[in-house]
Order: sequence, then structure tokens, then C-alpha cells
Amino acid sequence: MHPQQVAEVSPQLRALLQLADPHWDLISIYLFRSDLLLLEQNGIPVACLVLQDLGDREYEIKNIAVRADLQGNGLGSRLLREAIRRATAAGARTLLIRTGNSSIGQLYLYQKTGFRIRQIDTDFFIRNYPEPIWENGIRCRDRITLTMDL
Repeated sequence: MHPQQVAEVSPQLRALLQLADPHWDLISIYLFRSDLLLLEQNGIPVACLVLQDLGDREYEIKNIAVRADLQGNGLGSRLLREAIRRATAAGARTLLIRTGNSSIGQLYLYQKTGFRIRQIDTDFFIRNYPEPIWENGIRCRDRITLTMDL
């Protein structure tokens, strides 16, 4: 299974994207100017990643999601490696990814992959999301930015 770039968002892919960010309106803002990478199993979307060129040799992973029943099987790592490969091939110097303070598994994965915490935007999710987000019994309040030098 190798990540493929797709242009259309099926209802199944939309649901997958919303695992990482429940608000479709916010996803649709960055989705149209990004690359959407997809892993499928038997024609069904199981993992995806959205990669955006921010300019000035900087890329951002805007969204990464793995179907809940398949998490922990290396799919997220595979997508991260592909994003690193694509950003490096495009001449990027920096790759960044952002997540919430409550995203314990994601913070582990990103740091294990080589990303380092660079910034914390306190109360970002309280200011920008209409309803509270809870993960792992923790309220998602702060946005954490991690970066990787390429």
C-alpha cells in the first residue's frame, strides 16, 4: 500500500479527514490549495494526509488521519515519511505540523519521527472552535507546533 495523491473527496474520505479536525468548514479552507495523500485498503480510504506548500521553502502537514481501528499499524508513519520525502524533493527547508495538547498519541508519533516542539499557541482551540474538543480525557485547548529541518 503506497500513498496516492487524490483530487476528489468522497464521503468516506471526508469522514476520515474529520477524524483529525471535526470542522469541515476549516478543512475545506486549506484543502483546495494542498496535496491530499491517501492510503486505501480494498478500495476503502484508511489513512490520509494533507500537505501544503506555505512558500519560502516551508511545508505544513495540515491534516493526518488514520481510521481508528487501524491506528498503531504504521499507516501514520508511512504517510509522514511520504510527506517528508515530497517536501524534501520540492526543496523545502522546514516541515511543520500542528496538533492539540490533548493529542498524546500524535505528539508521540511526531517526535518519534523527528519533529521537535517549537511553539505553543495557548487557548487556540478555545478561540477558534465553537464546541469543546476532548481527547484522552483532556480538553484540547492549546495548539502545539512541531517542526523538522529538512
